[in-house]
Amino acid sequence: MSLLPFARPVPLCVLRSGAEPRAEHGHDPDRFVEIGSLTKVLTGTALVRMAAAGLLDVDDPVERWLPAAPPSGITLRHLADHTSGLPRLPPALGPRRDPYAPFTAEALGATLPRLDRLATRPAGEGTEYSNLGYAVLGAALAAAARQPYPDLLRAHVLEPLGVADAVAVTPPESRALRARGLLGRVRGSWTMDGAILPAGGLWATPRALAAVVRGLLVERALGEPAPSWQTAGDIRWHNGATRHASAFAGAVTGSGEWVLVHRLGGSPEETDRIGAALLTGRA
Repeated sequence: MSLLPFARPVPLCVLRSGAEPRAEHGHDPDRFVEIGSLTKVLTGTALVRMAAAGLLDVDDPVERWLPAAPPSGITLRHLADHTSGLPRLPPALGPRRDPYAPFTAEALGATLPRLDRLATRPAGEGTEYSNLGYAVLGAALAAAARQPYPDLLRAHVLEPLGVADAVAVTPPESRALRARGLLGRVRGSWTMDGAILPAGGLWATPRALAAVVRGLLVERALGEPAPSWQTAGDIRWHNGATRHASAFAGAVTGSGEWVLVHRLGGSPEETDRIGAALLTGRA
């Protein structure tokens, strides 16, 4: 007979319109969790907010703000809507247990002169989801704002939404919530506070992230939603996944219905399924 314990239940947190927060199996809506690529909707929102403030233009070429990049036809808009032609991942990633650790600011700087050669197609001629593209976008925004990415994000997005203190690059360890293995040991996280940060490295409390989703997609507190959001009919959505965490967020245009689902462990595909079912009334 196997001596291994049963699989641990997957911690789940759900926040949605018209309902009280739901947290199961040790999840907590007020503790910091990794949000993965939901970071991109914040980065994209910073782009359009900075454009509205006259700090840049969404159609600026990358090399305007990052002179190390050669002329390539790639604009900030292309980076934001995944039509830059850049590949999904940066070159020379590390081992699977921590792939983004080597992708530091210095590594991004060494990559910029090769952007034209890394692109798999001309800008604007197709869609390819790109973490590398968002790393470049974050660096361009920092150059245009003349301040680090966390500071510009706080000034242009988080503080206007009223959630600045509940989104972080490195959360207080006492408030960080991480996945655990079968024996209850904390599972290690990827290192994502380097150049990849604007693509997927932020932490947030689920309650704060829900406020972001509601503010951006339902209340339109900062204007028209950024091109970072994915669309499917009348639904705007995005998801995110790291080594041991996954999230789904979305809203139905015009209805006021919105949802945020976060899980610690399990498959990201199941997180997406739960979120989509709740949002479309199939749950």
